Amino acid sequence: MELRPYQRASLDALYASWRDETGDGLIVLPTGAGKAFVIAALVRETIFRDSTARIAIVTHTRELIAQNHAELRATWPEAPAGIYSAGLGRRETGTQVLFCGIQSVWNRIEAIGAFDLVVVDEAHLIPRAAETRYGRFLAALRAARPDLRVVGLTATPYRLDSGRLDEGAGRLFERIVYEANVGDLIHQGYLAPLICKATATALDVSGVGKRGGDYIPSALEAAVNQDWITRAAVEEMAGYGRDRRAWLAFCAGLAHAEAVRDAVRGQGVSCEMVTGETGKRERDRIVRDFRAGRVRCLTSVGVLSTGFNVPRVDLIALLRPTQSTGLYVQQVGRALRTAPGKTDALILDYAGLVRMHGPVDIVTARSAALVKGREGEIRAKPCPGCGALIALNASTCEACWVEPEDEADDGPSHEAAADDEHPILSRAVPVWRDVRDWQLARHAPSDSLEILFRLGEGFVHRVRIDLERTGYPREKAVQWWRQLGGGRDVPMSVAEALDRADDLTRPAAILIRANGRLSESVSYRFPDGRTFVDTRRLDGAGL
Repeated sequence: MELRPYQRASLDALYASWRDETGDGLIVLPTGAGKAFVIAALVRETIFRDSTARIAIVTHTRELIAQNHAELRATWPEAPAGIYSAGLGRRETGTQVLFCGIQSVWNRIEAIGAFDLVVVDEAHLIPRAAETRYGRFLAALRAARPDLRVVGLTATPYRLDSGRLDEGAGRLFERIVYEANVGDLIHQGYLAPLICKATATALDVSGVGKRGGDYIPSALEAAVNQDWITRAAVEEMAGYGRDRRAWLAFCAGLAHAEAVRDAVRGQGVSCEMVTGETGKRERDRIVRDFRAGRVRCLTSVGVLSTGFNVPRVDLIALLRPTQSTGLYVQQVGRALRTAPGKTDALILDYAGLVRMHGPVDIVTARSAALVKGREGEIRAKPCPGCGALIALNASTCEACWVEPEDEADDGPSHEAAADDEHPILSRAVPVWRDVRDWQLARHAPSDSLEILFRLGEGFVHRVRIDLERTGYPREKAVQWWRQLGGGRDVPMSVAEALDRADDLTRPAAILIRANGRLSESVSYRFPDGRTFVDTRRLDGAGL
């Protein structure tokens, strides 16, 4: 199993916490960062260290149970794994590794037996009170085996009221052992860039009361589910989404989701509604059609913000105002996965969530906790020139910054391209560029293999691979050749590489990010959606 650097770092940090005996830990990875793959690696490495260890992977939906089980099977086909889930119709009990739903196993300890390790996926859904299904389940397992280890994985380590999972009475985790940053993973090419457009339609919830850390559901829906608001919002959505393939609209209630669905259909766009009341077979059919592109838009109430895995989603409409930082991050996270042909994802923030919670890449467990109890506090500010939302500590607006103008000018012009951008991210993101063609040749001065990438919009980029050198340059060349599909038998010379050029897989797109003046990172995205990040010294290449 070849883990990405941040995935490897997360498990290394977990193992270090076990050695230091610092208690049960949390791993925080953004949506789309591969939590299922990390869980699979954790399971495999744990069993390889202790062949008798029993492991339970617990979560709350049958979709996640099936996804996590399938991920382990894909990477380890002979894994001794089973499933205990009423929703999936499977109640296996004797396997060494058990993927299970908390609703099915919390009071079935005698049936499933004892475990040495419990992995909780989507750990932010664990309630605070100990007298819950999770609390009783873990207490019973710990009574059977006092040395039980518990690991939580989540993209949002705080509950609805922004209370951290590793703080306060009744907490199940002692600390966060590793937290990956959304912005870093976007810049490294592992997640899709996000952009945010200003919307002329804004939802007014100034008179809506709050309860339990968020708006009262019935009052919220009454405030936002008004025909003229819905029509105006959907007209904007249709205009901005004209070239977008898969839309998700998060709504404030059942009637609101139905009204948005009907308005989207009125724009000539195929649309279905998914709620907690949608039957299992109907929901599976709708999601299957959405995944296949037969349905372009889904409206949702509360059921697609966690565990929904459709990488091609490239438009999110935030139509549900919320005080919950976790819900905001989870909703936006549905668009973070990369997919073939997907260059970025568009966030339409009708609900003012960026202003309230801040750019999504600077939201952390600690910053989310600061929002709690600070009603009305804003975490972004308008650019004085164009009005776009920017981080509170930003001194310039990335969306509309221009070179200083001559004194004779009337000042900076903020046309539509500048005026309609809100920074869902706190810093600028490099752009994926399609690879139209490539050419491999010998670079005579350096005796290296030179790859010329011909990109969209007339751009070109050069990369040089030192196959004939020794030491670290050769190691980098070997890594590059294998990642591009050339096989484990790496050429020893440029001439051999040119003879075997057909063994390589041409990337579908590349993303170039400068690391100062002396090195750069090139992210490669392949037709199957796989990505590879290569960092190297420039030495005159790629300029």
